[in-house]
Amino acid sequence: MQFKDYTNFHQMLCETVDNYTDQSAYRWFDENANASSVTWGDFYDQVKSVSKSLIALGVEKGDKINILSYTCYKWVLTDVASMSIGVGTVGIYQSNLPPDCEYMINHSDAVIVFAENLTQLDKLLKIKQNIPNIRKVILFNGEVEGDDWVITYDQFLALGKEIEDSVFEERTGQVTARDTAAIVYTSGTTEVPKGVVLTHDNITSTCQSVYQSGEFKDGEEMFVFLPLAHVFARTSCYTAIITGNRTSFARSIDTLLDDFALAAPHWFISVPRVFEKIHTKIISEAEAKGGAAEKIFSWACQVGSQVSTCKLAGQPIPLGLGLKYKLATKLVFSKIHKALGGNVKWCISGAAPLNPDIARFFHAAGLLILEGLGMTENTSFSNVNRLDHYNFGVVGAPGEGFTHKIGGDGEVLLSGRNVMKEYYKMPDETADTFTEDGWLKTGDIGDIDENNVLKITDRKKDLIITAGGKNIAPSRIEGIIATSKYINQICVVGDKRKFLSAVVTLDEENIKTYAGKNHIAHETDTELLAHPDIKTIVDAEVAKKNQELPSFETIKKVIIVPEFTIENAMMTPTFKLKKNIILKNYKNDIETMYAC
Repeated sequence: MQFKDYTNFHQMLCETVDNYTDQSAYRWFDENANASSVTWGDFYDQVKSVSKSLIALGVEKGDKINILSYTCYKWVLTDVASMSIGVGTVGIYQSNLPPDCEYMINHSDAVIVFAENLTQLDKLLKIKQNIPNIRKVILFNGEVEGDDWVITYDQFLALGKEIEDSVFEERTGQVTARDTAAIVYTSGTTEVPKGVVLTHDNITSTCQSVYQSGEFKDGEEMFVFLPLAHVFARTSCYTAIITGNRTSFARSIDTLLDDFALAAPHWFISVPRVFEKIHTKIISEAEAKGGAAEKIFSWACQVGSQVSTCKLAGQPIPLGLGLKYKLATKLVFSKIHKALGGNVKWCISGAAPLNPDIARFFHAAGLLILEGLGMTENTSFSNVNRLDHYNFGVVGAPGEGFTHKIGGDGEVLLSGRNVMKEYYKMPDETADTFTEDGWLKTGDIGDIDENNVLKITDRKKDLIITAGGKNIAPSRIEGIIATSKYINQICVVGDKRKFLSAVVTLDEENIKTYAGKNHIAHETDTELLAHPDIKTIVDAEVAKKNQELPSFETIKKVIIVPEFTIENAMMTPTFKLKKNIILKNYKNDIETMYAC
């Protein structure tokens, strides 16, 4: 595939519609697992209808609309339609609280909000007086009587029936490559969210680079479950457009495993948190069975590890080992494949570091996780491992058309057509995120090897410098400790301290199973967290994981706290920990660990 200078996103869409008109484009499932789908031709007709309804509401080129919803077909439909007529889409996480919604709605200068359901509408009604520029709220699902500020999606679509196709065509023809396609707000782990302005050229060039970095075939399926307010999920959906692959949508995070079986995808994207959860569940279930079943599982993992080593080294798999691997696949690994639908060829992990041991485990089982690198400011893609050239613990070479280098202080710098136009209405912050010669500062510390492969060692802001002067990357330590089946989340502490400690949360299911087997009496979850026997098992788990670390990186003490969540403001909607909030909330407990 040769790079094209698309005039706008709509032109890229039209190519796919022309090439795959009668093929299925999108599929989704209702609560009873019944599937609905549309062809590319049908999708384009619906894009035109949504665009015309926006025009009927007086939405002009350069205006912005918000989408407050979990990932679904109408999210993508509305997004593509708005971009097609030069309107910028601004997603809001469905988990955001009313004040967060208010900030993004007002800061983005939006004029329309699309809301998923009555739950999301309730947030908007609470802040209605504070968002005066919103003309209409359009519900994807549900309806409200007696309030003309809120209309259903069907009522919205009816508005555009009188708009001529020629008006739609005129609007699509006015959109240029440098026009705003989207404003994507950063997750705000340490500061106020910034609105990243992405142009049509940012998106179409990134899609082409992703396409050239992977292996996509006609008739394949992509599965999406990450929130579309996050640029990682949107870029994967845009890529599925240029490849012509069908996209299936998860119904919710709670139904994820059931939805994998329904969708049976060939590829998907995820964040490390999901792979970590699946890994923990597999290990826990094998250990719970015990006896012969656990021994067979351990044997299969050993065989898989040997096969993985051969593949990584580019060596042929010996006949005897190959036969053992077939048996291991039949007895053990096939069940993992089946849980993911049975068709997965590869998947991409991004948005945060993936523990290499977890990647090796899935590779041993025959599931290849290609780790990549991206940030909102570069349309969520700069580097990725390739199917014919991959390793674990690295994020691969840059995509076609993109360039990276290491700055004088070790920071990874990027350049390319994927890089954002600006932070919306934040000129000082925009200037600060670029070097004087125009390279995007990533905030990551890394190394580039002789094959142009990038390895991220840590976040620049997260580096811990101990009282003894040691520079420590906490993400690697956190990745190792988090492989414990009893530990859910971990925040390493130790900047300017004499040793490292950690604030941890527990894996609820496995801890309760342990408590039951060991007759640990408790009436509430709070009592369980505070029980000395639970502290003992957690300390033992940390001590075991410490054996994989040099002495100066070992965790000496831990405190156990309730889970970090979006609701308690200690985790972002993309599952990143807000470490500054965690350190502030547990300041007294942390000080206690260093008191003696």
